[in-house]
Amino acid sequence: MTPADWLLLASIVLLILFSAFFSGSETALTAASRARMHTLEKQGDPRAAAIQRLLGKRDRLIGTLLIGNNLVNILASALATSFFLKMFGEAGVFIATACMTVIVVIFAEVMPKSWAIAKADQFSLSVAPFVLFFVLVFAPFARFVTWLVKSILKLFGVRLDDAHDMLSAHDELRGTFEVFHREGAVIKDDRDRLGGVLDLHELEVSDVMVHRTAMMSTDIDQPAEKVIAEILDSPYTRVPLWKDTSDNIVGVLHSKDVLRAIGQGVKPADIDLGKIASTPWFVPETTSLRDQLNAFLRKKAHIAIVVDEYGEVMGLVTLEDILEEIVGDIADEHDVEVSGVTSEPDGSVVVDGGVPIRDLNRALDWELPDDEATTVAGLVIHAAQMIPEEKQAFTFYGKRFVILKRQKNRITRVRIRNLVN
Repeated sequence: MTPADWLLLASIVLLILFSAFFSGSETALTAASRARMHTLEKQGDPRAAAIQRLLGKRDRLIGTLLIGNNLVNILASALATSFFLKMFGEAGVFIATACMTVIVVIFAEVMPKSWAIAKADQFSLSVAPFVLFFVLVFAPFARFVTWLVKSILKLFGVRLDDAHDMLSAHDELRGTFEVFHREGAVIKDDRDRLGGVLDLHELEVSDVMVHRTAMMSTDIDQPAEKVIAEILDSPYTRVPLWKDTSDNIVGVLHSKDVLRAIGQGVKPADIDLGKIASTPWFVPETTSLRDQLNAFLRKKAHIAIVVDEYGEVMGLVTLEDILEEIVGDIADEHDVEVSGVTSEPDGSVVVDGGVPIRDLNRALDWELPDDEATTVAGLVIHAAQMIPEEKQAFTFYGKRFVILKRQKNRITRVRIRNLVN
């Protein structure tokens, strides 16, 4: 072979290396951890800053890498065809096609991409400065190609600017936790806590509040010693006070304020409950848990009365109720244990109708929907589109629901059997 032939082969090899560079860079940069890159950027790593800059214009980055990859592949194939035509005549076309297919697939696609996936962060940091250079060089052509592609797709009703089909950051994080849990890197409790934080913006106060039928409150017009006795008999430190009707909440009494008054020498019968009680805080039932949590922290408060759009009392919500959505049930030595879920020997569970769906899902790792109902009883009524009778059974959401007990129009106990293995 002549020196020109050797130069031609060297050019083909160089182009294959460039193809491997573009292929590996595309895979590595799209798989790199943005969280780690952000941390490295904060620590002053210029390569991480370059990656963040590249990922900020992802469409331009992908366009540049695809343009570069196709350009070198086509040029390498053309040079290889020219070389083999010279060496083998017309048969050189088929030889060039076979050789370039094997070489490109193995050395310019599979090998660099496998390496990039296995070492995404390290690979990205290594190639970032060079990729940034090519992005700047190909920027005008990449912008033109991007505009042309968007214009053509727009003719078919596809708009790349719409992000409705893309996963939100919350969904991506939730999916990551699920994958880690499945692989054993995250235990179920940790997954539930992390998921609970992400759910705060999706849930409303009405989803976690103590309903008015289960809310403990007391009449302020009763003798003070009787009210104090009720507070001492309850597991709660803060108790709403009502006047005339249970809907008219006029204050919230803290047991510590009662003890402080007694400690100052005031007899229980002489304590002015209205004077030591704090002003009730009313919040709409549609308030998101994230906003309510921030409000609790901002006001340094622990309890709020939940009202509907007409101002009617719906229940109460506490700081502990919201925290339990993150960390699970919080119990202390004065809490009254409520038997809400009981496992049966046959594998079924007996559930009180008032048990929240989210608590049941968390306890049993189920996925019952909680969009249209908050409690198990509400879910059964919503799915059945009726108020079931006792012993009536339904099958939905992969479960068998049997109504065990009903009081008037309330479902108080349900047996649930999982039909999905």
